[in-house]
Amino acid sequence: MSFASFYQQSIDDPDTFWANEARRIDWHAPFTKTLDYTRPPFARWFIGGETNLCHNAVDRHLAQRADQAALIAVSTETNTEKTYTFRELHREVSAMAAIMLSLGVKRGDRVLIYMPMIAEAVFAMLACARIGAVHSVVFGGFASNSLATRIDDAQPTLIVSADAGSRGGRVVAYKGLLDEAIRLAQHKPAHVLLTDRGLAEMPRTAGRDVDYTGLRAQYLDTEVPVTWLESNEPSYILYTSGTTGKPKGVQRDVGGYAVALAASMPYVFCGNPGETYFCTSDIGWVVGHSYIVYGPLMAGMATILYEGLPVLAGDKPDGGIWWSLVEKYKVTRMFSSPTAIRVLKKQPAECMTRHDLSSLKSLYLAGEPLDETTSKWISEALGVPVIDNYWQTESGWPILSVAKGVDDKPTRLGSPGVPLYGYKMHIMNESTGALCGANEKGVVVIEGPLPPGCMQTVYRDDERFVNTYWSNFKTQVYSTFDWGIRDEDGYYFILGRTDDVINVAGHRLGTREIEESISSHANVSEVAVVGVEDKLKGQVAIAFVIPKRADAVATAEARQALEAEIMRVVDKQIGAVGRPSRVHFISLLPKTRSGKLLRRSIQAICEGRDPGDLTTIEDPNSLEQIKAALQT
Repeated sequence: MSFASFYQQSIDDPDTFWANEARRIDWHAPFTKTLDYTRPPFARWFIGGETNLCHNAVDRHLAQRADQAALIAVSTETNTEKTYTFRELHREVSAMAAIMLSLGVKRGDRVLIYMPMIAEAVFAMLACARIGAVHSVVFGGFASNSLATRIDDAQPTLIVSADAGSRGGRVVAYKGLLDEAIRLAQHKPAHVLLTDRGLAEMPRTAGRDVDYTGLRAQYLDTEVPVTWLESNEPSYILYTSGTTGKPKGVQRDVGGYAVALAASMPYVFCGNPGETYFCTSDIGWVVGHSYIVYGPLMAGMATILYEGLPVLAGDKPDGGIWWSLVEKYKVTRMFSSPTAIRVLKKQPAECMTRHDLSSLKSLYLAGEPLDETTSKWISEALGVPVIDNYWQTESGWPILSVAKGVDDKPTRLGSPGVPLYGYKMHIMNESTGALCGANEKGVVVIEGPLPPGCMQTVYRDDERFVNTYWSNFKTQVYSTFDWGIRDEDGYYFILGRTDDVINVAGHRLGTREIEESISSHANVSEVAVVGVEDKLKGQVAIAFVIPKRADAVATAEARQALEAEIMRVVDKQIGAVGRPSRVHFISLLPKTRSGKLLRRSIQAICEGRDPGDLTTIEDPNSLEQIKAALQT
């Protein structure tokens, strides 16, 4: 079957299409209706069906592949590697589930996971799924303020954490950050479950903090039955930056997500049971949820969980560590980001050529636009197809790509591909709402209902879900907030964000959140943060600050000192991931006469582009200040 006819089936008759795909997973009770879209834009999939993500990822494989590798945990930070078979993974997840139950976690309770890339983090995610708890994984580098906002929104019964993570040999102590976050939060969790890696001091709070190692020994052989959940019960909350300072809790269901991932593994990623999948993301991001943990395991594949950098420094530098893992574990499908590949491109060729990469069948890249130079280099170096794909935290699985598991539709340089099955997509004129023609720039939108696996709503805020995503045009369509064009053959090209969210090495950051952090510094009067194109990371944040006291930036030394102070504030409140690459000091920000900040004009100047129509600007000298600041 051609992809065109396959795709059209999913659009013309989604009920039949997705009912067929739902056979890929185990159902404890069959669904009575495939789709309920009586309350747009809220789509409910597989009504009445009962299933469980942990069962589909672990238990159902025990009969045929219990002794096959399931989870391969590798840390170049601690020089450890451990492989868990499906039988061993089942045992560890059951123990973690028993611990959670003993600490009072019930079906529907939230469990916040603030962990490094270690096996216990995966055990915790799967254990939550097993007992019907809702997990919320927070990237293990977020600072206390950001963590506190997520604690208050999710209101977890339990927080699962560790003494520390490590990156590039630099230990990041988590416990102090977590204790401060709990102090700042209005909501106080009943318990904190702690894994001690021996990397940092980990003082305990009596009555609240409990040790994982001791409880694991106590519950290691406890059988914990699967809790069967109705398809539309929530599985997890994952927070993503928004255009306001308050992060959005993307809420995902159980059944729709399971079916979407189960279908994506053969259609998009061409993964087969018994093979090894290596996704280089982090479980704190959606890619890690879908394609480190749930997707590969559901497909009966071994999945590599990697803690470390793509290029090792120190006593034993190694620019080929990822390729050594491909060789050692016979990886067939690898998923990474353009930023990571650009980093590897700088390494000597022999870092790649000294390894046997014959097992690798394809490389998938996502997180930011893939440039032609990077795509050509890695494709030629590996001798395998490089397949771009585009999606969001909100979608949970790819929106645009080429489904090589359906037919051999060619890729196109610069394009992530065509709309995948289930996504009815358009390019829409921002001002008029009219559909754009071929090669006409507009906003990438999706008609409802969104297919299975996409977000259900914003956690505890249906109104925000509708207002944020579905109210940007006269007709009710989902806005991706990305500019794009579609060529004559239907391939889409993504051109950047329409809102104030930037994409740094695949990590979405709200400029408003960074601005609020910088504004908390005592000597900051006003601030504007913009995302600027960067050859390595895709985008970086650059801040322009008006100080309260001019004398604070009177000398080069003073400017450097204040910039360093502001960086430390952002580090403390958001984490290093939110730190701007530069802070420039000016006395005037470009605004319209009505007081609107001209962020797009600032961004254009930073990127050496035409700042556009400036007839509404209040003071043209402000743009000259931006230009002058960039020269310092």
